[in-house]
Amino acid sequence: MQDYGFERIGQRLFAEHLVGGNFGNISVRDGEQGFFVKRTGAYLDDPGDPVFVPFSGEVPKEASSEYRVHFAVYKKSAYKAIVHAHPPYAVAASLVADEIRPLDSEGIMFCPLIPVTSGAPGTQGLADAVAGIMQHHKLVIARGHGTFAGGATLDEAFQLTSLAEHACRVLAFRKMFR
Repeated sequence: MQDYGFERIGQRLFAEHLVGGNFGNISVRDGEQGFFVKRTGAYLDDPGDPVFVPFSGEVPKEASSEYRVHFAVYKKSAYKAIVHAHPPYAVAASLVADEIRPLDSEGIMFCPLIPVTSGAPGTQGLADAVAGIMQHHKLVIARGHGTFAGGATLDEAFQLTSLAEHACRVLAFRKMFR
């Protein structure tokens, strides 16, 4: 099995406190045939072998419960990798805002607008909402649930995930100084 970087990116997500327990998932597109995604219930820092989800055919029961979002995003975009995490500041910000406008320099430069959408975890409704937004934005926050970031590589998707959490922390800290 080719090493797509699942374990390395999973360890970084844990190290930066962007996920907890076995929450969150990552995937890598495999051409036009489908994608590899983390196994349901697996820890990101020790994910084991990812599961292949074909674009046509039956979805393996071992695939992450959020495979629908990954599937929908890949079908509507050119992303090659997706990271879904549960960064606490980003999740908290999504509970009170319909969009996040970073104030820090990196946020302004790389992602000046982070949309917030709704949908129950693991549902087609969430998949459709996230995929619709990710046609125009590399990063979205599902209200009360977490971030979905797409990129040409897992590293790019990870960086956007980290950027979202940093931008939301800066916004929260800003309120402390008022």
